Amino acid sequence: MPSPNASATPSENLLVHTDLAIKGMTCTSCSSRVERKLNKLDGVQANVNFATETASVDYDPAVADPQLLVDTVRKTGYETELPEQDSTGGQPTPQDELRRRLFVAAVLAVPTVIVSMIPAAQFPYWQWAALVLVTPIFFWCGAPFHRATLTNLRHGSFTMDTLISMGTTAAFVWSLWALFLGNAGQRGMTMTMEWWPLPGHGEHNGADEIYLESVAVVIAFLLLGRWFEEKAKKRSGEALEKLLDMGAKEATVLRDGREVRIRASSIAVGDQFVTRPGEKIATDGTVLSGESAVDESMLTGEPNPVDVSPGSEVTGATINTSGRLIVEATRVGSDTTLAAIGALVTAAQSSKAPIQRLVDRISQWFVPVVVGVSLVTLGAHLAAGHGMTSAFTAAVAVLIIACPCALGLATPTALLVGTGRGAQSGLLIRGPEVLESTRRVDAIVLDKTGTVTTGAMELENVYVADVDSAAARSVAAPDSSRQISNLDLLTFAAAVESASEHPIARAICRAAPSSDLPEVSEFKNLAGHGVEGMVEGRAVRVTRGDSGVDDKLRGVIKTSQAKGATPVLVSLDGKPAGVIVVRDAVKESSTRGIAELKELGLRPVLLTGDNAGAARAVAREVGIDENDVISEVMPEDKVEAVRQLQKQGRRVAMVGDGVNDAAALAQADLGMAMGAGTDVAIEASDITLMNSDVSSAAKAIRLARRTLRVIRQNLFWAFAYNVVLIPVAALGWLSPMLAGIAMAMSSVVVVSNSLRLRGMRL
Repeated sequence: MPSPNASATPSENLLVHTDLAIKGMTCTSCSSRVERKLNKLDGVQANVNFATETASVDYDPAVADPQLLVDTVRKTGYETELPEQDSTGGQPTPQDELRRRLFVAAVLAVPTVIVSMIPAAQFPYWQWAALVLVTPIFFWCGAPFHRATLTNLRHGSFTMDTLISMGTTAAFVWSLWALFLGNAGQRGMTMTMEWWPLPGHGEHNGADEIYLESVAVVIAFLLLGRWFEEKAKKRSGEALEKLLDMGAKEATVLRDGREVRIRASSIAVGDQFVTRPGEKIATDGTVLSGESAVDESMLTGEPNPVDVSPGSEVTGATINTSGRLIVEATRVGSDTTLAAIGALVTAAQSSKAPIQRLVDRISQWFVPVVVGVSLVTLGAHLAAGHGMTSAFTAAVAVLIIACPCALGLATPTALLVGTGRGAQSGLLIRGPEVLESTRRVDAIVLDKTGTVTTGAMELENVYVADVDSAAARSVAAPDSSRQISNLDLLTFAAAVESASEHPIARAICRAAPSSDLPEVSEFKNLAGHGVEGMVEGRAVRVTRGDSGVDDKLRGVIKTSQAKGATPVLVSLDGKPAGVIVVRDAVKESSTRGIAELKELGLRPVLLTGDNAGAARAVAREVGIDENDVISEVMPEDKVEAVRQLQKQGRRVAMVGDGVNDAAALAQADLGMAMGAGTDVAIEASDITLMNSDVSSAAKAIRLARRTLRVIRQNLFWAFAYNVVLIPVAALGWLSPMLAGIAMAMSSVVVVSNSLRLRGMRL
């Protein structure tokens, strides 16, 4: 096994990634400690998340291996397994264990509190009965806190569990001393519980007060808080679990002309499988035959089905709603879109926001400081003459009330819920640091083609030369003097364009009146200008420009260009015959999306390599100021355009979908890629918009900002709770029992506030 002391510098290109599930962590101090131990290993970069109970580790295989990682975690005092070995093996889950301990603690705590607080219920030697009830609460129900404390103390560290264990142990040991060596064990002993003890009040000789009811209530409520936390973590991760469980379980593949039913996980690339109406598509692939509408709502969050036909790409786990499809598998297993989404969301949930790292650093010194405050409180009360009972009560209350569980849960629970909510709506947030970026951005650069527009040229209109003009007469059908029709013109143009792969050519071919086009011969591609060829004995030329056209066609060309459309001139036998106008149509949702971005305080900027007229026309249509249009830019100029805005003091978000947008997405303070775009663009972005919709950019920013707002609310509550109540406890105005209840409830409040994100309307 590689030595952990080997000297090595990890190379980003050589690192291998693995995820470890870690059991036994009870607070963020635990996760911070495991993270520090792993990061001390040479060639290892680890990130441990308490909320997801996972360690996301990148390691250099030259100096580290998975077994070394596992051994390090175990030596730190926690359990983990290699990914392929990790299994519950039928063992109870953490939530099951907590539920059992909570049930026992609650059942035994209720009679303990009644007999301790109500003098009328205090029968002879009731205090000994209370001891019998509380002993299993302290030792078995409180075992998770004590075990974690001992584990960490062996390594010279303190955690939030240290405060809980020290406080309840002090109260329990004090009670034992008072019962066995003091006066509290005598027959006829009575005690009235004081909810709000005051210094010096209720003092006797210091040996007739017991705190068994405080031990019972503190442990019971802390277990209740932990149970709520576990339940909340499970609920907040449900969105991702459901997403990953959406894949098809079985598939019908074609083998030797027969349909064979197999497990979907057994499909290999190149296999052909059948998907009938109502069935889930087994894996990512290309439609070979059949036409249907596919429900992609699980992927994009949009309810409207998408029409597919031969050649269309389909995604695994989406639902075929109508026709029978035969699909060829192109991606399987971990390479599928569904798996990529799961990996991206899991990575985001396993990471830490910068603000969480600050909380982790605070937690490292917070516990020792609180222990010091507790000791000072004990000494100060004794010095003030309040007696041992009041001094001890205040000191124990400080230990219990200070436990910063709510502080540790404030960030990870909100991140867990927020990223899960985003996944449900087709918004994939790469990491928690993105939240800070969304808060700061005040300008958003939008690529035009494929982002604001559909990215696919469509036929807008066909114009034929005037019938009375010489040009029109010269291109009339040979057998008559009639003018050629729009359909004739389209047919000739489509026939010659069928040999081209240009987007304009594809648009003209799709619009042709028949798929059975005349054959073209002598085809020639006029680089940068158009195409030409012979069709049915006539020379057909489709080009840009307005050379030789009459005033009507020249006006059509100028008007179309001003509107942002693309006109092409069709000539027959060397004479202008008409103009075909195509355009990259604006997406229906773009105008709404731009308006939503403005409402969020962002300045939209349109960025495109298209001509200025087309760019301004699109800007006017979607509501972008023409002064915020940057046109005729090359891919490298897109990066410079983003830089220029940043130099002006702007925090820039960028939305794009193509390879030529990748550099600009990386340069921007916040990069958002359309999910239908290229893998390069998606890899360079911070947020992926799976439904390729500008309004999704607004949704993503809205979700990220709301998640950040919830984190801040949580942190405010957690800090305010400790800042206010530690002095109250130190002054002796708070009993240990109430301190335990308040501390547990603070965690519940933080978790409940985070869960509000699940129902957020985007």
